[in-house]
Amino acid sequence: MIKKIIGLSVLLTIGGILLLGFTTKEKVDFSSYSTAGLDLHYIAPNFDEIEEDVAYVSPELGKSYLGFKEALAFKESRGDYGVVNQFGYMGKYQFGKGTLDLIGVKNINRNDFLTNPSLQEKAFYAYLSRNKWVLRRDIKWFVGRTMNGVEVTESGILAAAHLGGPNAVKRYLRSGGVKGFADAFGTTVRYYMKRFGGYDTSFVVPNRKAKVAL
Repeated sequence: MIKKIIGLSVLLTIGGILLLGFTTKEKVDFSSYSTAGLDLHYIAPNFDEIEEDVAYVSPELGKSYLGFKEALAFKESRGDYGVVNQFGYMGKYQFGKGTLDLIGVKNINRNDFLTNPSLQEKAFYAYLSRNKWVLRRDIKWFVGRTMNGVEVTESGILAAAHLGGPNAVKRYLRSGGVKGFADAFGTTVRYYMKRFGGYDTSFVVPNRKAKVAL
């Protein structure tokens, strides 16, 4: 009797498997699915952005202006006044020749610039001051908003301007984050705004004609 029950169970199991195997699968109709109205824009971070998501913050300097410039310098050059990268950007804050010309550091020997920390610090402040004037309206309009998941702050705006120039930051902000910018290493405006947000940059006085006094 037990053998008959076991045999019947096996037959029923096999029959069920065969029946499921020949059952026609229903087709899903995707015609009613649409992405209309959805915000599909995003900026993908590069590998450095993923790996270095936490900003360098000096325990002593915190979120002060000095903390801001040292954190930015650490990202740019690890704080090395004498470094030159493969694209020719120089010093602690990685200045290009065009930017230096803009703030009055012209016709200077590269080695003279690299061995002059005081000059590099003056150049950094002058460029910040000029960018703060160029972006004064954008700072007024956008600080406090959230864009692409990042709160917009004055220090984030100024850091992003150091990365890509003030006009790139204008385009980013005024397009709602759609018109992005990335440097030669793939670092984006959004990333700098996130990484260097929340510092106190009130020390920086906006000045349209900011120049380095040589």
